[in-house]
Amino acid sequence: MADHVRRVLVYRLGSLGDTLIALPAFHLIARAFPQAERRLLTNLPIAAKAPPAAAVLDNTGLIHGYMRYTTGTRSIRELLRLALEIRRFRPDVLVYLTGARGLESARRDAKFFRLAGVPRQIGVPLTTAAQLNLFGGEAPASPDADLEPEASRLARNLRELGDAHLDSPASWDLHLTPDEQATATRAIGAEALNHECLAVSVGTKVQSKDWGRNNWRELLTRLACAFPNRVLLLLGSPEESEASDFASADWQPSGGGPVVNLCGRLTPRESAAALARARLFIGHDSGPMHLAASVGTTCVAIFAARNIPRQWFPYGAAHRILFHRVECAGCGLETCIEQQKKCILSITVDEVLAEIHAALSS
Repeated sequence: MADHVRRVLVYRLGSLGDTLIALPAFHLIARAFPQAERRLLTNLPIAAKAPPAAAVLDNTGLIHGYMRYTTGTRSIRELLRLALEIRRFRPDVLVYLTGARGLESARRDAKFFRLAGVPRQIGVPLTTAAQLNLFGGEAPASPDADLEPEASRLARNLRELGDAHLDSPASWDLHLTPDEQATATRAIGAEALNHECLAVSVGTKVQSKDWGRNNWRELLTRLACAFPNRVLLLLGSPEESEASDFASADWQPSGGGPVVNLCGRLTPRESAAALARARLFIGHDSGPMHLAASVGTTCVAIFAARNIPRQWFPYGAAHRILFHRVECAGCGLETCIEQQKKCILSITVDEVLAEIHAALSS
């Protein structure tokens, strides 16, 4: 089949983290169709020059171009524009990687791509088992059962293409370029690289995932006392620079080594190169967390319970996750007012420190 496939359209929506979770699937598609031109249909803000996925996939060779999809559009004109663009590309195969949004949505998507002239579709979740993160089942084994990682669900739905090798570092390889690695090295600085580095990201764009500025400041102060002379690498968006400075204000007075605030100074791929130099990453459920996991850096991750356990945890057995299961778990809320974020705010600094100690001792 691969010998006769010249053009592949991959459908995947989402943010930085959503793209990183799908890396093994992108590698699998590239192995299955090595000679094909592979384009990604993904969300692209109108004013943006490139989609969020490009910040991860550029320079990997996994994707060769992009098509814009306006998320949630009901505009007939926009859908006709997209259908015509797909027809002009003339894909032989569609590979469906977008998150499960219900059977009716999957059926509607499948019909749209057929009308757009795509003769073969792979991975469209047209069954309950394909939709749910239950390892192929249709109901959880118990009310407290953990869910299947999203990377695993995607790979399972693409099994006709082969084994995604989820446990292989090669399946998460970002193919970072020498220039990207050199930029990260310069940003960290020669002096800092003479010490062991701990990477931290205190930011999040979602209120319900935020552990709180004061918790971060106490954690980093106590961490500097417990592990003196370590370099602190702070990563995140430009908007998170001030919060990072606040959290790290007592790092050096408490015995820590140099502080390097990289917020807003590096691209996501350059940030991945910086994270690869760190012994440990500590942060929220976020894009930087998934970047750290993709380059093999162990994560200590602080999770709210807005999602059910394990679905969005960083992939791999070495990571240490702090997650408190509460009665309102799985709420999906981006802003939590009524319950006052009791899931994530019940996680104590002592608990996080204990996981850091265990990670650094292993």
